[in-house]
Amino acid sequence: MQIKDFLKISKAENEVDNQAANEIFSEPSQSQSGDWFDINGLFSAAIREWASDIHIEPDEETLKLRFRVDWKLSTHKTIPQSQAAPLIARLKVLWSLKIDEKRLPQDWKANYKDAITGHDIDLRINIIPTIYWEKAAIRLLKKENEWVDLRTIWILPMNMVKIKKHLQDNYWLCLVVWPTWSGKSTTLYAMLNVFDTNDKNISTLEDPVEYRIKWVNHTQINPQIWFNFADWLRSLLRQDPDIIMVWEIRDPETAKLAVEASITGHQVFSTLHANSSVNSIQRLVNLWVDPLLITSSLKLIISQRLTRKLCNHCKIAYKPEENIREKVLKRISRFISNPDEMIFYKSNENGCEHCNSKWYKWRTWVYEILEMTEWLEKLILSWASKTQMEVQAIWDWMITIKDDALIKVVLWEISLEEVFSVLGN
Repeated sequence: MQIKDFLKISKAENEVDNQAANEIFSEPSQSQSGDWFDINGLFSAAIREWASDIHIEPDEETLKLRFRVDWKLSTHKTIPQSQAAPLIARLKVLWSLKIDEKRLPQDWKANYKDAITGHDIDLRINIIPTIYWEKAAIRLLKKENEWVDLRTIWILPMNMVKIKKHLQDNYWLCLVVWPTWSGKSTTLYAMLNVFDTNDKNISTLEDPVEYRIKWVNHTQINPQIWFNFADWLRSLLRQDPDIIMVWEIRDPETAKLAVEASITGHQVFSTLHANSSVNSIQRLVNLWVDPLLITSSLKLIISQRLTRKLCNHCKIAYKPEENIREKVLKRISRFISNPDEMIFYKSNENGCEHCNSKWYKWRTWVYEILEMTEWLEKLILSWASKTQMEVQAIWDWMITIKDDALIKVVLWEISLEEVFSVLGN
């Protein structure tokens, strides 16, 4: 086959795929059957409600469509089981998946532009067989998030001073830690947004690329080619970078390379799975990073969680039990000036039109930012316990994540019930 014949075939295949996609997203005609489902409307509704995921779940009689908003799944619509096969088939055609494959899971990535808001959305789809029919889960990621900024992620002024001070350093390592669904990537992008690329070369290694910053060189890691984060990082260091963002430190080799890069003249940002700021230090030691290298490179550890923000239009003031109020005051008294004026708010069970009667609207972050100090370095080098390091960090004016959450309760952003739900009692 000649090259020109191959190009003709490829062009024809693309035209068929585009035609299929247009049919999926087009409005229904009167000739279409009653089983037609508006997929375009489903995506628009998910974007309008700030959903992070769409779940298409079959059961014995119906097909349930659910949105995950602020980690909570809620039913958007229930449709007849007869629409399950056509709906999944349309999704497979759109993402060029195998229509006749119903035994194995299938994954794909795609782009979607919402006709109403104009937002460009990255979609990650996974289809898996169940005993009734195939189930689909779709992750929605905005390509460009204008709100990803240090001013909009609710960092307390005292913690903001720590971050901005170190962002001016030439070489250091910053870790953002906590489990999945804690908004770590948003914090990383907010810090990258601070830099001006006229005199900086900024590169990232990500899996997946969730947000796009115009002046940042984003690289999507492809695990299917057996080239891991350490291999990519080793190659990236030959690109003369000033600032490096590594999506996640997963193994000893990546950890060692990230630490060494921060010592040799680079600003390095990364994430690590750990339960607290102090635990992340022990996690690095468990990844065979020399404590001397840790104290020489690591300057900030940001531990964080996402919490649901109270709706400003329907939240109501209340007076908590006196023993609870005293416990809250005891923890945060050194951070507030007028403890007698503390006001507590909670969600309104009736809700309002602004929050779709869900009591909460959007999310806010709670942080624990550990700044490396001389005394903390000595404890790390002497193999001190986690408790000793945590006590020293608090003496060095670290605001623990529970204290940060309680301060934001007093600032009327979140409720005590939400703090208990996210961080425990």
